[in-house]
Amino acid sequence: MAWTGKFLVIFGLALAVVGVLLLLADKGLRLPGDLVLQGRRWTVYLPLGTSLLISALLTLLFWLLGRRQGP
Repeated sequence: MAWTGKFLVIFGLALAVVGVLLLLADKGLRLPGDLVLQGRRWTVYLPLGTSLLISALLTLLFWLLGRRQGP
């Protein structure tokens, strides 16, 4: 039962972080490292900083969920 509780807390925190990121992204927040290339008729958005942040958060989440407790 303890594993289920831990999972729900971590899942809730991850969901809250994603929610905050979506609210900030809606306002046009760009992290350092995100690239925007613009021409006269085109725009390319390369979210490198955002991708690194999401990758680090997911790595931490899966590491915490994958840890095994001793006997």
